[in-house]
Amino acid sequence: MRTARRLWALGEPFHALTYFADEARTAFEAAGLRGFWAGYFAGRAAPLGAVGPHVVTATFASFAPDFVARRVPGVWTTTSPEDALAARLAGVDAAVARALPGWVGSAEVQEAATLAWRAAETADVLGRPLAAANAALPAPEQPHLALWQALTTLREHRGDGHLAVLLHRELLGLPALVLSAAAGATSAEWLQRARGWSPEQWAEAAAALADRGLLAGGELTAAGLAERSAVEADTDRLAAQPWTVLRSAGRARLAELLTPVRHAVVAAGDWPPHNPIGVPEPG
Repeated sequence: MRTARRLWALGEPFHALTYFADEARTAFEAAGLRGFWAGYFAGRAAPLGAVGPHVVTATFASFAPDFVARRVPGVWTTTSPEDALAARLAGVDAAVARALPGWVGSAEVQEAATLAWRAAETADVLGRPLAAANAALPAPEQPHLALWQALTTLREHRGDGHLAVLLHRELLGLPALVLSAAAGATSAEWLQRARGWSPEQWAEAAAALADRGLLAGGELTAAGLAERSAVEADTDRLAAQPWTVLRSAGRARLAELLTPVRHAVVAAGDWPPHNPIGVPEPG
């Protein structure tokens, strides 16, 4: 389980090039998706098809419904899911050329792609819609893009499992964000702005968590800390399955291969500090 968490932390900045790299925004704009959020929602939802705001709100599960509805289904009037999928690969391709010069075409890329794809293609996606939609996509021919697609499938597999854990604990949506901010994973101000929740909605959710004994004065109580730790432990447990196929040697090797990739993406400025994804430092 610790390995699944570490591989997620190592791979997430590479996946997130599709959100934060200038080249990704340029590619989405060329496909008719103007502005950060149009590219984000269309690019991430595209594997599901031209779905509406209710499906996006439900599957992403952290955004205010009206925040989603301001972009979806409008994004599908300017581009198709197929074009959005092509744009997200084009954006990552261009970002990699800048952030990781000389890496594309290396033996290390091919090895990392092979390992990650082996894990992704064995993922049990039952009950995991975003993972299933990404797993159904064909492997890109270029190894660095195949690596990106495999890591994307695996992070969505983890995310779908995380939502199941939060649903079981009656924390899904805004309550989970409030707890995350209280834990210091990212700032409340950034989460409110990046997920579309008003200060009033945030305060209401915080009050409800305080009534449950999970917050006091905006800080995690002992019960809140235990609840958040249990959520993370269950998420790690549910995320472990795809990685077992690699066995310990394969997982260790993939971590070794992803470490310099993560460092390069961070050094290039494509992984904003304290971003709302809330990924921990690799252990």
